[in-house]
Amino acid sequence: MTLDPVAKVLMDATDRAFPRVETMTGAEARTHVTRMVASLATDPEPVARVENRSVPGPDGPVPVRFYWPEDPARAPLPALVYFHGGGWVICDLDSHDATCRAITNGAGCVVVSVDYRLAPEHKFPAAAEDAYAATLWVAANASDIGVDATRIAVGGDSAGGNLTAAVALMARDRAAPEIVFQLMLYPVTDVTSLDTPSYRDNGVGYFLTTASMDWYRRQYLTDLSEASHPYASPLRAADLTGLPPALVITAEHDPLRDEGEAYAARLRDAGVPATATRPMTACSTASSPWERCSTRPSRRTRSPTPRCGRRSPSDQL
Repeated sequence: MTLDPVAKVLMDATDRAFPRVETMTGAEARTHVTRMVASLATDPEPVARVENRSVPGPDGPVPVRFYWPEDPARAPLPALVYFHGGGWVICDLDSHDATCRAITNGAGCVVVSVDYRLAPEHKFPAAAEDAYAATLWVAANASDIGVDATRIAVGGDSAGGNLTAAVALMARDRAAPEIVFQLMLYPVTDVTSLDTPSYRDNGVGYFLTTASMDWYRRQYLTDLSEASHPYASPLRAADLTGLPPALVITAEHDPLRDEGEAYAARLRDAGVPATATRPMTACSTASSPWERCSTRPSRRTRSPTPRCGRRSPSDQL
């Protein structure tokens, strides 16, 4: 399939503006992303309310940002706890502000964006533990923030999709909190190997390269021996039963495509309702901080989390 022309323009612009991530330190990469986001800032999509807070984490407070929809249904509302992408190294609450605003209005749910600790300063499993702690806090304090504790979903893009799968596994393993849905946008599900057909086909030329993914995983993991841990590589988990229904969105021209779709297939094999969908002419928005961290979604574009808070799993998918 031919790459969508608009996606190609964005990808080429990013290649020109953003140095190869594997040539930088984590701090240098974050500085570039911050400058990019600032240079592309637009008027934010209106929502009813935005509030910054901190919630208790395993190693100190975890910053979070709450979004309430502009036209909410009757409270209490469903909630989506959202984990941003960025290879566990880059991006933050501001980089994904536009995304979260679009989701809260489009899905009619409270969005809680989590500013988890970043690598390489904070190695695995710091990000996963922060993401889990924030999700647990939302469930425990649901009534205080106008959320229905029986309708809490988790979601994220790229590395945030990886954390989504990890949090769902952690919630099952630790018997709390109850999660009703998981949304994974072009997720990283296996960091043990970078040798799938989608890596071979798309590992060069689409901004997110095999070399950059290897750099990201080495920033995140203390040692590659950790790669097989199910909270680092959910695809490698021995048991996927008892997990919440899932929607996995991949992209045709993306190294991460095959592992995302393989994870959806394994969920289905384990009896978990899971849908995988792939835009056929797109590269993953994970492939570019320009797209992933900075582009303001149109309000006319339907949120990727339709019905995220419906009680019936069949309604969520």
